[in-house]
Amino acid sequence: MADFVYFVGSSLDGYIASDGGDLAWLEQFNEVEGVASAYEAFEAGVGCVVMGGDTYEWVRAHAKDGWPYRVPCWVFTHHELGTDDGADVVLVRGSVQMFADELRRDAGDKDVYIVGGGSLAGEFLSAGLIDRIVLTLVPVALGGGVPLFGGNPLGVPAGFALESVVERGGTVELAYRAA
Repeated sequence: MADFVYFVGSSLDGYIASDGGDLAWLEQFNEVEGVASAYEAFEAGVGCVVMGGDTYEWVRAHAKDGWPYRVPCWVFTHHELGTDDGADVVLVRGSVQMFADELRRDAGDKDVYIVGGGSLAGEFLSAGLIDRIVLTLVPVALGGGVPLFGGNPLGVPAGFALESVVERGGTVELAYRAA
């Protein structure tokens, strides 16, 4: 069965984007040896991606060679959004629990990649639907921005067990599995 995986880069102070959604602080680390290949290896195991509307609009605006995902993409949004030609995109409204079974089915024997943003990841966390977190800490403090889990209240703490730690040129990838 597909795992729900939050694969994400974060500043040392827990932000995934600066105010306004800028990622330049993070993108500079794509050139660090091993970071891009780690993402490519992860992406090979993804059968479906899920993101929020703001992330979707950011990806559309910044994609250099057209829509970057070759697997189905589900976008949770409260707004009317367009889609790109050739992109397999499903726009949905509702709770992540309502669509969890369909997301797993769409992913097949691969994983569901929770791309972002932090609020959507927080909804998955609150619903107990994050099976794994692959968190790359980068040596930058932003002082504000988009929180790792969007500041959503959990209600009950969510426990995770550390599976691995990998250092790559000053970044640290921490892989956790739900306890």
